[in-house]
Amino acid sequence: MEPFDTEPAGLLIHKDFISPAQEAALIQLFQTELTWPERKGRRSLHYGYTFSYRTFAVDLDVPYAPFPGWLTALLPSDEAGGPRRPPDQVCVQHYPPGTGIPPHADTHGAFDDRLYALSLGAPVVMQFGRAGGRRVDVDVAPRSMMLMRGDARLHWTHGIRARKTDTLGEVRRPRGDRWSITYRWLRAGGECECGDEALCDTAQRRAGVERAYRWKEQLQAGGAAAPKEEP
Repeated sequence: MEPFDTEPAGLLIHKDFISPAQEAALIQLFQTELTWPERKGRRSLHYGYTFSYRTFAVDLDVPYAPFPGWLTALLPSDEAGGPRRPPDQVCVQHYPPGTGIPPHADTHGAFDDRLYALSLGAPVVMQFGRAGGRRVDVDVAPRSMMLMRGDARLHWTHGIRARKTDTLGEVRRPRGDRWSITYRWLRAGGECECGDEALCDTAQRRAGVERAYRWKEQLQAGGAAAPKEEP
């Protein structure tokens, strides 16, 4: 894997992790063989442990879902190219044109310091942000496997703005259908030692700060109930 030539540190990319033919076969499988939730916007399917959009950890009340064969073939190796322990949680997501995902950092206490994501379909610009208002746009190409570790994983948020086009310099690029496969590993002991009280649930708990959840804010404001599927 190669580092991006920009911040954040710890952001690496393996370009053309799969071939165009493999990508086309996977997209056809996604479109014709998988059963997606009937909802508008971004849709998700979970393998291994189910990701909980209420706690942003895994939902241990949902039975473990074994990885299908097509997914097993796509599991990432470690940075040195050797095999690594299979992930505990994999999330497959479909982003129709115009959809995004709010800025976030995957829960520190629940998941370890490495996060992999494979992109399929259309390219997209992802935003990384850090305290103090620092923002970096990263153009994510199809068929690329991205690794977030260290600084990028723990001290920056990442997200995708909901919009129909991305602007690259003076070029406006229309969005298309995009799919992503995110790989997560559970953190042994469930405690993160990074100390970042802005983003780390462990540091917040130790400081006596209640973690902020959008669904709690909505409830307090008299809005929607806690999410069952998506944030």
